[in-house]
Amino acid sequence: MARKTPSFIGLKPASEESSRAKRSNRRSDTQHELILRRELWRMGLRFRKNVKILPGKPDIVLSVARVVVFCDGDFWHGRDWKILKSKLDRGTNANYWSAKIASNIKRDRRNTILLEKAGWQVIRLWETDIKRNPLATARLIKNVVDTRRAKLSKKIRAKSRGHIQR
Repeated sequence: MARKTPSFIGLKPASEESSRAKRSNRRSDTQHELILRRELWRMGLRFRKNVKILPGKPDIVLSVARVVVFCDGDFWHGRDWKILKSKLDRGTNANYWSAKIASNIKRDRRNTILLEKAGWQVIRLWETDIKRNPLATARLIKNVVDTRRAKLSKKIRAKSRGHIQR
């Protein structure tokens, strides 16, 4: 079976410092995730985090409203991809990094489609947007959750009225 992501085999780090920096990147509980989760908690929203059974293992899952949130890192998820790709193409191990980030972008799109087909509302937020204004990003999520909850409860009420009339 073909590899889905590029391999490190045969590559050399640009420097020991850059290698150490890449190794220290976290998969979960990143600074921007913690900031956003703190704001959501203050707003009274309760959630699960890093739910493994959902495609992409979303960072935040609001189950009742069927809303998932991804807090995407600017580098790893390819924010401003054309600009980033041009920088990567001039750097060390250019082929690897361009392929790696392109693969991440493709995987993110695939996971979003799978979640939406399963009835989830997907919210993808960029790291710098969360850090710039955590309250605004939390409000955006709360608005989506409130809207979804209202729609779901309206459907439930309509079903129960229809059921009683039978």
